[in-house]
Amino acid sequence: MPRWLAHLNRRVFNPRELERGRWPVLRHVGRVSGTVHRTPLGAIRLEHGYAFALVYGRRTEWLRNVLAAGEAVLEVDGREVVLTTPRVRPLHDLDVRAAGGPSRRTQRLLGITECLVLDDV
Repeated sequence: MPRWLAHLNRRVFNPRELERGRWPVLRHVGRVSGTVHRTPLGAIRLEHGYAFALVYGRRTEWLRNVLAAGEAVLEVDGREVVLTTPRVRPLHDLDVRAAGGPSRRTQRLLGITECLVLDDV
């Protein structure tokens, strides 16, 4: 996905989605600023945690923040889930389609090859 679209999402669409409250929200701390950020993301439930498709690849700020901190909090279904042990994995290693993740066709179309996996505590 183009970087300009990531910037547009972060500045325009993400604040609107946070207001609407329809998406799970990943809460993470900025590695430089120390500011708490809230990012709406599609959370894919796994047996022992969650996965998040890296639609914009590894350069996203939220990913870099979570990897640096080693943890994040997911606000989902009216509760907060503490997530730890972040790691980037190839998307094809996980059966994300069964868990509501992007289809193989969508993965190919958007060029999504990796996901962030975190364990719940």
